[in-house]
Amino acid sequence: MLKLAKSPLTIVFLSCLIAIPLWLTNISPAAAQISSDKIMASLLSFPGNRPQNLGVTDNKLVPCPQSPNCVSSQSTDSEHQIAPLSYNSPPEEAIAKLQGIIQNLERTKIITVTTNYLYAEFTSALMGFVDDVEFYLDETSQVIHVRSASRLGQSDLGVNRQRIEAIRNKFN
Repeated sequence: MLKLAKSPLTIVFLSCLIAIPLWLTNISPAAAQISSDKIMASLLSFPGNRPQNLGVTDNKLVPCPQSPNCVSSQSTDSEHQIAPLSYNSPPEEAIAKLQGIIQNLERTKIITVTTNYLYAEFTSALMGFVDDVEFYLDETSQVIHVRSASRLGQSDLGVNRQRIEAIRNKFN
């Protein structure tokens, strides 16, 4: 892992990264409350681009890619397949309960919530990788289909599957 020494040269470099944009926008460093740690975190963040093809089409979430860093309750292959969430409450209560669970998880941002769909972004603590997580409430089957996929890379070391199972434990 890359680790920067706190040498005078590093401090000067980081100070310039802070001071130049502030000077250009006429904001004082104290007002902006920017630290070198925040700058380093943003320089070492790999969020990727938000996919444009997410959502529900014909009662289906987008299929998982060939890479192993995705799970979906609508997938038919064993590598990507995961069980949907079951519910026995009114649909609006189920989606509200799910929303509450997601809101209380760290490094999570809910992007879209409707009566039968929830889309959230989960950001890793290390390196700032983003996973796109979708939930589709199917009233006919009384299940909530799930899809959790990494935006970047090949392997997720099982993080997407573990996340959905942790959400399932809180949901049940």
